[in-house]
Amino acid sequence: MTTKKELLHSTVEHIDITKLDVVPVVDAMSRMAYSARDTARAATIYDMMLRDTECGVILCLAGSLISAGLQKIFVDLIRNNMVDAIVSTGANIVDQDFFEALGFRHYIAGDEYKYGAGDATLRELMIDRIYDTFIDEEELRICDEITHQITNSLEPRAYSSREFIQAMGAYLVEKGRTPANGHNDSIVLAAYEKNVPIFCPAFSDCSAGFGLVAHQHERQGKPVVSIDSAKDFYEITKIKIENPTTGLLMIGGGVPKNFAQDIVVAADVLGVEASMHKYAIQITVADARDGALSGSTLKEASSWGKVDLTFEQMVYSEATLALPLIAGYAFHKKGYEARTGKKFAEILDKVAVTA
Repeated sequence: MTTKKELLHSTVEHIDITKLDVVPVVDAMSRMAYSARDTARAATIYDMMLRDTECGVILCLAGSLISAGLQKIFVDLIRNNMVDAIVSTGANIVDQDFFEALGFRHYIAGDEYKYGAGDATLRELMIDRIYDTFIDEEELRICDEITHQITNSLEPRAYSSREFIQAMGAYLVEKGRTPANGHNDSIVLAAYEKNVPIFCPAFSDCSAGFGLVAHQHERQGKPVVSIDSAKDFYEITKIKIENPTTGLLMIGGGVPKNFAQDIVVAADVLGVEASMHKYAIQITVADARDGALSGSTLKEASSWGKVDLTFEQMVYSEATLALPLIAGYAFHKKGYEARTGKKFAEILDKVAVTA
């Protein structure tokens, strides 16, 4: 029988857009058709978003993206002031990014495992499969326990996911898990250091959830740490109110997409006449036929008063193909160089203290 060590051998490597100047390729695609032209237009819109220094850029992450080799793109966007806030699934931030920040890795699965053959063997070996990548379940349990420790270190009260993820960033600094100490960079660390807030509206649906459950189980009848999803929604709505011009770069759909789009309506509910998102890009393989949100078009979102129609683009492509082109184009066009970080997390912290 194949051993665990033999299977967890070849690591997933994160693509580095800083070393790949894709501008000529994307420019050539702009004179093609179908998804090539759509991708090129999306890249141009993202560059426009960054050149608009009034614009607050909100990155939305859904799907298994870090395990797929996209982590460094998101880190580079944060470090270069190309992203001002993030709305994500919990899995991307905790089970995958924070997991790798702790020194663990994702591994390439052989073709024989891609379609489900051998999954029973993987279970026996405590290897979890994410399509064509592997993750060590025993290492994931360590990640669960560390989120449990972080939870126990906090004052018992209700937190937004943003506040909890800040504590995760502080943990990495405290433990020296930084590039300065020879460790890999991470989304959680970069966002912590750049004051970029990260929101996970369904935060318990990941490793952090196991840590929170363990914490609350231990403290039955005593005050506990909990996650307040309404506080998440209010905080990101505050960003829209404080920074009316906004743009969305959405990978996948689901809860992060709806959460980020809905802040325009939420501001209106609070009595603030907020403008629709001026820019919007969505990379997705979903379509509108089943009525699910992930495939609903940005034009449909305009009917709800969420997205302006002037600078919006759907890109029907798998993220590992389209995102390096779109992000790489904007990086090498250098429109972001005139931007300064919005430091939205710092602003939200001040509001919380004042309150």
